[in-house]
Amino acid sequence: MIERIRTVLLVVMALAMVGVGILHFVQPEPFVRIMPAWLPAHLELVYISGAFEILGGLGLLVPRTRRLAAWGLIALFVAVFPANINMAIHEIQLDPADPMPVWAMWARLPLQAVLIGWAWWVGRPRGD
Repeated sequence: MIERIRTVLLVVMALAMVGVGILHFVQPEPFVRIMPAWLPAHLELVYISGAFEILGGLGLLVPRTRRLAAWGLIALFVAVFPANINMAIHEIQLDPADPMPVWAMWARLPLQAVLIGWAWWVGRPRGD
């Protein structure tokens, strides 16, 4: 039963990462908007993070690359955390036409820890 749940969560994470990664290329503006000013090359970094989200999501689906993909996604979640902090501190909207409540911006911060734990769990070898 636990393995079935882990498989479902693995596929959900993989699809979510590929989907969000694609959004980085199709609609990069929201991701650029939340990046801290001190980071260089905002658009390029959005594309790079999008590419790694896609690669990480796809890598989760391949047993040989699953562990590496999970650790790569964990590193990515840590790397993008400053953008989430910047978004919350400065109340930056991803979509100004459809504003997010400020409390939701702050709620996104601990979600990064959940995503890290999720990636770690689904990336572990079976039977662990």
